Amino acid sequence: MTKFRALKLSGLEPLIITPESNFVNVGERTNMSGSKKFLRLIKEDNYEEALSIARNQVDEGAQIIDINMDDGLVDGKEAMVKFLNLIVAEPDIARVPIMIDSSKWEIIEAGLRVVQGKCVVNSISLKEGEEEFIKHAKKVKRYGAAVIIMAFDELGQADSYDRRIEIAERSYNILTQKVGFPPEDIIFDLNIFPVATGMDEHRRNAIDFIEATRWVKSNLPHCSISGGVSNVSFSFRGNIPVREAMHSVFLYHAIKAGMNIGIVNPAMLEVYDNIPKDLLEHVEDVILDRRDDATDRLLIFAETVTGTIKENKIDLSWREKTLQERITHALVRGIDAFIIEDVESARLIAARPIEVIEIYLMTGMNVVGDLFGSGKMFLPQVVKSARVMKKAVAYLLPFIEAAKDGSTGKGAKGKILMATVKGDVHDIGKNIVGVVLGCNNYEIIDLGVMVAPEKIIEIAKVENVDAIGLSGLITPSLDEMVFLAKEMQRQDFSVPLLIGGATTSKAHTAVKIDPHYNNAVIHVNDASRAVNVVNDLLKKETSKQYFKDIKLDYEVFRTNFLKRSKVKDFLPLELARENKFKINWGNTEIIKPNKLGVQVLEDLDLEKLVPFIDWTPFFRSWDLHGKYPAILSDEVVGEQASILFEDAQQLLKKILKDKLLQAKAVFGLFPANSVEVDDIEIHYSEGNKEKQTVFRTLRQQLKKYEGKPNFALADFIAPKETGIQDYMGCFCVSTGFGTQELATKFEADLDDYNSIMIKALSDRLAEAFAEYLHKKVRIEDWGYASNEELTNEDLIKESYKGIRPAPGYPACPDHLEKITIWEVLKVEENIGVKLTDSLAMWPAASVSGYYLGNPEAKYFGLGKIKLDQVQDFAKRKAISVEKAEKWLNPSISDQ
Repeated sequence: MTKFRALKLSGLEPLIITPESNFVNVGERTNMSGSKKFLRLIKEDNYEEALSIARNQVDEGAQIIDINMDDGLVDGKEAMVKFLNLIVAEPDIARVPIMIDSSKWEIIEAGLRVVQGKCVVNSISLKEGEEEFIKHAKKVKRYGAAVIIMAFDELGQADSYDRRIEIAERSYNILTQKVGFPPEDIIFDLNIFPVATGMDEHRRNAIDFIEATRWVKSNLPHCSISGGVSNVSFSFRGNIPVREAMHSVFLYHAIKAGMNIGIVNPAMLEVYDNIPKDLLEHVEDVILDRRDDATDRLLIFAETVTGTIKENKIDLSWREKTLQERITHALVRGIDAFIIEDVESARLIAARPIEVIEIYLMTGMNVVGDLFGSGKMFLPQVVKSARVMKKAVAYLLPFIEAAKDGSTGKGAKGKILMATVKGDVHDIGKNIVGVVLGCNNYEIIDLGVMVAPEKIIEIAKVENVDAIGLSGLITPSLDEMVFLAKEMQRQDFSVPLLIGGATTSKAHTAVKIDPHYNNAVIHVNDASRAVNVVNDLLKKETSKQYFKDIKLDYEVFRTNFLKRSKVKDFLPLELARENKFKINWGNTEIIKPNKLGVQVLEDLDLEKLVPFIDWTPFFRSWDLHGKYPAILSDEVVGEQASILFEDAQQLLKKILKDKLLQAKAVFGLFPANSVEVDDIEIHYSEGNKEKQTVFRTLRQQLKKYEGKPNFALADFIAPKETGIQDYMGCFCVSTGFGTQELATKFEADLDDYNSIMIKALSDRLAEAFAEYLHKKVRIEDWGYASNEELTNEDLIKESYKGIRPAPGYPACPDHLEKITIWEVLKVEENIGVKLTDSLAMWPAASVSGYYLGNPEAKYFGLGKIKLDQVQDFAKRKAISVEKAEKWLNPSISDQ
């Protein structure tokens, strides 16, 4: 048997970690991400007091101290070097090893150059591929340090047992075989995620970590296992006794499995044997996933434990503060239970009812604005604040009307008209921006969705607005925005124009819109930026200079962009076609669908869709960025993400229980062949008639490296001249029936938060429906993947055979092909989903696209195309070149 090789670290004193060693605790209060106090001290250049934090950690038993200087407002390299040099002069700190922690390699390397003894690098991973991983590992080895390897690769973070051991084994083999890295200097962080979140896919988070630890220790000799223990109990934040028990139970089992290093607050640990037996049983049921109802049982039992969540939720000590403090607290926390009582108290002492808004409520909302602007509040919280504000204002309005004497109060800071442009139905982002601006004392006139340009112009004049905000998601909306800018210029408008939405960009705004309007045109890419932009545009003392700066910035950007675009090398269409992706059709197995023709699902049980939900985009729609489920334990947004997620679960449960939404789908599978290189011909039945039609596809034209093809979707379908019968499908799903009615009801109740939430959930369910139906088609209706066994994570990563591209998205950016899908499937007649003038789907929570089953089919981005392809496309579609240009606008390169 191979003799165990110990991990040997050192400061001024050695730390040798053997199988007989006790658990090694890492102190992380010298981590800017983990300690607000440490962050403040470094920003204030108060290194003396910052050193005292490190000293306290060592005094309290930390055997390694983690030092992290990652912050956008701090020079991380300089701070790391300065702090490490100061530690050298403090023997009581320097006696323990250092963990150099950063997400930036240059900071890690700066630390490695000056650190004394043998340290630990935290961390490197396969996230950016093997080449980068090997380069960093070689440098760590050269500096003589140990290293933490995150269970993360090119596909993302490991969140299952199989993924953990797969990445660990691959990393270990690369390090030991290709780099010659000492195996005893390898420490794996196998990702500790929360349990008891209420989601089935999280049930095994703890046990998978523990079992993966056991596997690594048995199969990858000499290495160590580490992790951040507090993550496991994140679902019970606020309930200290339960969290302490969860940490102790987790560590008890993880240490037995081989975990020997970790970040854990000793103050948040209970002695395992001292945990009450009933609490221990409930906690172990969750940690070890011993019962299907373990989470529910622990949630109920937690209510009986001293210091429970329930008790924290009804903490009313803030009700003893001053009236202004109570109102501010309610607005910041989004608590509406007492707001009527408090504004009534304010009304009784105010000279006029309007002053309750101008003084008490706006004072509170200014705090909200400041916190949001500084990154200390997040969008979901701001929307909840707006709900409280609206409730208060609605109560006061009758008193304000009755007290009118011809005079007016201070009024709003400005009047903003907002609209989703003609033909477009998406408004979640627009609504969030409106709420945020409203919270900052701007009057919002929201015209809703599918608003014609003449209506926007008319209302803007009548209301004498100070700015106009346009939103759009689909490609044709961009053209609508250009048209409106031209019309505003023609009618001598002089108000700023704000541009936002998923397909919009600074590039499109600068190149296509700004030249047509003499006043300010500015792209607003998220709600957090909207307030500062509008403030600067409308503030008298700054608006002129800001306007000049914006115009100049966009002019420079436009010039540089056009220069860049002309540098790119494009192939003529014929040459691009000659360089098509070629499949050996003679050796390709083509499966005939089990059921050809059109099928309709009238009212699918929504419960079936829940396991297919991809939650990551849900958080993104609320401007919370991070991958689910890791976002729930993120150090910055984790707490707010968890609250938002819980609110979403509650509303989702109500949707399912009361059947508030309806899910409908129509799909079809048809004989198909590619024709004339870039088109796909299908045959289908309509009544007793046999028909055929053609889907037009577009081909990449950017010149590729030798051996790289120029793709078009038609490449994945057998050409007609081969004589081989191939197949394809198309579909439309919707979970939007009932969404608008619910959103309108919430809005009538002054509840923007749930109005936005219901739309966000409808969108997630629609995408889940598309995923569910595609799986059904692959396994049953077409059957080319009848043995498929994929997890939801695999589906999100698109690990299945075949693809599901959608008109309007990268592989086929023209929306015109939706018309053909609607004709073939009779979508509107079968399930009631309509196409607007701009070919957006209504209800908005709808998804449509194609099914291509060839195992070599892959997703790609079309990129820019040349005018010759636009002309060719127009000819094939029998439409004018001008119309083709309109629909392909963002894809056309500057000729």
